[in-house]
Amino acid sequence: MPDKVLVYSRFPKAQLIRFGERYELLNAAGKRLDEAFPVAELADVSAMITAGGTPLRGDAMDMLPKLGAIVCYGTGYDGVDLAAAARRGIAVGHSPGANAASVADIALTLMLASVRRLPVADNYVRSGDWAGAKPSPMMRPQAGMRGRKVGVYGMGEIGRKIASRVAAFETEVGYFSRTKYDLPYQYLPSLEALADWCSVLVIAVRAGADNVNVIDADILRRLGGDGHVVNISRGSVIDEKALVAALTDGTIAGAGLDVWAKEPPPPDHPLLQFDNVLASPHTAGVTREARINMGRIAAEQILDALDGKRPPRIINPEVWPVYAKRFEQAFGFMPG
Repeated sequence: MPDKVLVYSRFPKAQLIRFGERYELLNAAGKRLDEAFPVAELADVSAMITAGGTPLRGDAMDMLPKLGAIVCYGTGYDGVDLAAAARRGIAVGHSPGANAASVADIALTLMLASVRRLPVADNYVRSGDWAGAKPSPMMRPQAGMRGRKVGVYGMGEIGRKIASRVAAFETEVGYFSRTKYDLPYQYLPSLEALADWCSVLVIAVRAGADNVNVIDADILRRLGGDGHVVNISRGSVIDEKALVAALTDGTIAGAGLDVWAKEPPPPDHPLLQFDNVLASPHTAGVTREARINMGRIAAEQILDALDGKRPPRIINPEVWPVYAKRFEQAFGFMPG
């Protein structure tokens, strides 16, 4: 009987066909496990693919007693309870860098549109105000990009691609990250120092329990009245109430958001009422090439784990010896 692989999130059809040739697939189609399958059908699941932001806690893992590997489709893995996985000897992998270029492109798009006030300009034309010779809100001079200091919070694969793109606009680029790298950008020792230094803050940090609402009223105040914030990380990183207040009283000039604290945000969400907020539906990484890369990397890791090979992108490598022992007990040989 072939291994069972649980697909817990949307996944490219081509990769599903590839899996289907070797494994029995269970597709949850977005449903909770207890709603999608009988308990007995889940008992033999060996591996699963999930979106990194989809909540996956210990109680769900307990429904999969033979689960040995979880692979997150994408860079993030904040939805997976890593401690619960470790206690159960489950290896967790992800697809870092697979969509980095696509996400960086949207970060730049949001940044430029916010700094140059494109929503305001677009509305001025569409409303008929320009045709009606009404005063243009665009005639009040705003600071452009040349000479700006742009801060990147988080310098992983996505952060690096953002920084290289931003530098092309004749800007100064600085960053704050847990690690200082040998890069041609200024390193700031704290998030507060970065916010004091820059007037555009691009959030590219990996979300986690340690940075929930870390972009708060104090950080926004430090950006100043010409300041803009762009978020392509996770909505949890920004204190949305503080952002609403900062936009209301002019503490900052604008924002570009691809991610939200609760997705999707309702139409009456306070942030959607501002004409200086760019809104995107968490699709920064949605390009054809990014999806192909994400699917390929996730598929390769599942195939490696089920073939007894250590996947190269394990988030919790300390679990691998436990996984290897479980694998040996199940299949009679120790994985590599």
